[in-house]
This record gives sequence, C-alpha cells and structure tokens, in this order.
Amino acid sequence: MSASAHERERRVATPARNRETPLERESRPEWLRVRVRSTPELEAVRRTVIERRLNTVCFSAACPNLNECWSRGTATFMIGGSRCTRRCGFCDVTTARPNALDPEEPARVAEAVAALGLRFAVITQVARDDLADGGAAQMAATVRAIRARCPGVGVEVLIADYKGDEAALRRVLEAGPDVLNHNLETVARLQRRVRPAAGYERSLALLRRAGELRPDLPTKSGLILGMGERGGEIEDALGDLRAAGVTLLTLGQYLRPSPDHLPVDRWVAPAEFAAWRERALALGFRDVASGPLVRSSYHAESLAGA
Repeated sequence: MSASAHERERRVATPARNRETPLERESRPEWLRVRVRSTPELEAVRRTVIERRLNTVCFSAACPNLNECWSRGTATFMIGGSRCTRRCGFCDVTTARPNALDPEEPARVAEAVAALGLRFAVITQVARDDLADGGAAQMAATVRAIRARCPGVGVEVLIADYKGDEAALRRVLEAGPDVLNHNLETVARLQRRVRPAAGYERSLALLRRAGELRPDLPTKSGLILGMGERGGEIEDALGDLRAAGVTLLTLGQYLRPSPDHLPVDRWVAPAEFAAWRERALALGFRDVASGPLVRSSYHAESLAGA
C-alpha cells in the first residue's frame, strides 16, 4: 500500500482527537531534534524489508533511532501485518481491519535476520484482537524460525497483552525468547485515555505471570513520559513494575505522531530522565534505558546483556 493510501486509511480509521497545543507550536527542544541520515546500514535494512514484504516498527512507528540501532546490529520487526485492531492515543501504527496472517512471515523474518547479519532481533506485533490467541502463535513461530535459521542471535519479544490469556502467553514463552517485553506505557490514571482497549492491572498481571512461568527469563517494560503523568504517579508505576518482577525498563519522551493523536503535555528534560534512571535502579531494576529519544527496543541487546 502506498504512503498516501496509508494516510487515507488513517484518516478514515482514526477520528481527529486534539488541537495543537501552545507547547507544540513552539520549537522542539534541541535534545529532541534528530535528523535520520541515509547510511549503507539504513539502506540495507530498508531494501531487505521491502524485498521480503516485512514491516519494521522502526518505520511504522516513526522511531527516531533508525541509524543508531541498525549500526549496532539490532533491528525491530513488526509481525501480524501493519494494521492494528486497537487505537492507542500515542501510537503511529495504522488502526484498521487486519488482513489474514501470512503463514510464511516467520520464515521471511528469519531470512531477513540472517541476511542483515544481526546480533539481536526484537520482534513486536500489532494487536490482533480479531484472533483467538491474539497473534501468539505467529509470535512463537517467528521466534522458532529465527532460532532455526540464526543460532546464537538474541531474540526479544515485545508482546501484546493477549487479553490476559495465559495459554497465549505460555505459547510465546515455550518458543524460548531471551527477553519478554510488554509495555505499561503510562501511569494508572491515564490508562483509559492512552490505551482504551488495554488495562493497567492486566498488563502487570501478564508481566508477573511471565516471570512465574519462566523465572530465568528477564521481563521488561516501558513508560512514555510527557502525556500528563506526574512525578508521584511515575514513582508508583515503577514500584508496581518491580512488584511484578520486571527487571529491565525503558523511559522515553512522547512525540505526537499526528494531530489525530494525544497532545504533548510537557517536554521532559534529559536531567529528569537521568534522575528517573537512578531512581529506577535504586528500586531494583537491573538495567534502565532512560532518555528523550529512548524507545522500547533502544539498546535492547545491551539491556538484555547480549
């Protein structure tokens, strides 16, 4: 589908939500000004993804760290198609009725990992509430395909909540990922506004259960700051994640993808991100990536110890 067709689909699927705020009419702070440069690594990934008819969250979610991650031998693939069944207020992935799953997709992802010579692959997925297992079988098949084709490559899965279905979670865990990631995204008070089809307690329960089922497996989660949360609420969310057994954490700045998405409430300064990293480490997180441009898969291989 062309870029213009995607944009038409987005306008149909997502009603206008919010006007531009005075904060957003100002220039972004210097620390948020990033220019994605064309490099051999970037073009190699782009070509590989196109040739194998794959999706990467790097492109689909407009990630600002394209060059850095790919130059480190890490990439994030998005499976289950490019259309999500949920409409989260922060996310740039298209909300629309998904197509049927492609049974050859796991093998093509593994081929891409091999072709790019990756050391670490992050596999995420659109929410597939139209499927009984939420897409868990496709995720498990992709992990197994990478394991078979690329022995020694680290694999992190960034999963949906599967509506709390433990059988779906077990299916993914049995495939043997190196890290299981599921993002809490925001504080308890803002969940309904930010993730209307998800749930704060459901996400915590999934992370807790993953740790119980696979005590040897690092669990990971992340928060997006700048959507209206306050300091005490961030502290509470970090405590809740630790109580659920989560050991790896990402904290990043919300950047509004389009006027259809939630407005930016504030720009969080690098010094505050650094302070939250120190606080999270004091709470017992094993490692934390915290900064304005940090996203879920930022330095994923480092946090995983790969």
